[in-house]
Amino acid sequence: MIIAAASQSSKTVMEQVGPNIIHHVSNTYSSDPNSFHPIIHIPYEIFGINFSVSKHVFMLWLVALIVGIAVIVPTRLFLSRGNQVPRGWMNALESIVQFIRDSIVRPNVGDKWVMTWSPVILSFFFFILFANGIGMVPVFDVLGAINRFVLGVPYSDNHNFINTLLHGGVTATANFNVTGALATITFFSIMAAGIMAHGFIQHWKNLVPHGLPIPVYFILVPIEIMGLIVKPFALTMRLAANMTGGHIALLALLSLMAIFGEMFHSAAAGIGVSFIAVPMAAAIACLEVIVVLVQAYVFTLLTAVFIGMAIHVHH
Repeated sequence: MIIAAASQSSKTVMEQVGPNIIHHVSNTYSSDPNSFHPIIHIPYEIFGINFSVSKHVFMLWLVALIVGIAVIVPTRLFLSRGNQVPRGWMNALESIVQFIRDSIVRPNVGDKWVMTWSPVILSFFFFILFANGIGMVPVFDVLGAINRFVLGVPYSDNHNFINTLLHGGVTATANFNVTGALATITFFSIMAAGIMAHGFIQHWKNLVPHGLPIPVYFILVPIEIMGLIVKPFALTMRLAANMTGGHIALLALLSLMAIFGEMFHSAAAGIGVSFIAVPMAAAIACLEVIVVLVQAYVFTLLTAVFIGMAIHVHH
């Protein structure tokens, strides 16, 4: 794709590698950051907000649909049939639910609150897992290749629906707005857990230890308030940065073929580098599969820990 783009432009491959990588991890933007290509364009704004359906919004809808089909529908069908032994996919779902409930939620929030917060933690886990996982599947790239080389539709045709799907990345959890929204839910869950367990006034009193000299509180109170903000901020940055970094590394390695081909003015040089770049990219892709699982686990674990800290106050 980089070589094809270079042949159509006066820019060198080196000048296009960076914008090309950003194009593949951004949200419905092309190499020009001011160029916005929504899938469904809404020409007017509501309260100053553009509600056009971008690539990541579309991916959020798709992930929600997949979670509903893979998790919610089978579970409701199974429960509607009465007491049966789970088999196949339901057996796998039950194992995951039991693991998260007994290994993540219960040790942190306690037996009293485990059934209250397990649905929230499980929703986080399945949504982030599927959102991370679908970002590893190059569905739109395959569709773009078929559209370009089989159907003969030029990439510059912005009125073609397939071409509108090619702008931006497919990993919604690489978008800081998405991870920030998830972390905001965690923030309010922490507040709700503390208030439910101790009451509104006592929850805020629990932010700092009791019985300390009054001047000490002038230091501790701002620190604890900053801590409340830092927790969701850390969740936001960790998830988005990890999911973005893997894709950037993959694209950077694959770009070496075009870069070396241009540097040495030889296609053989690019082919030679491919024997190193492609295996390394495959290794990173395998590592990304692990990252997909780990990041879903870490986000849910930290959410359970933070909620548990609000319920069981220790100083």
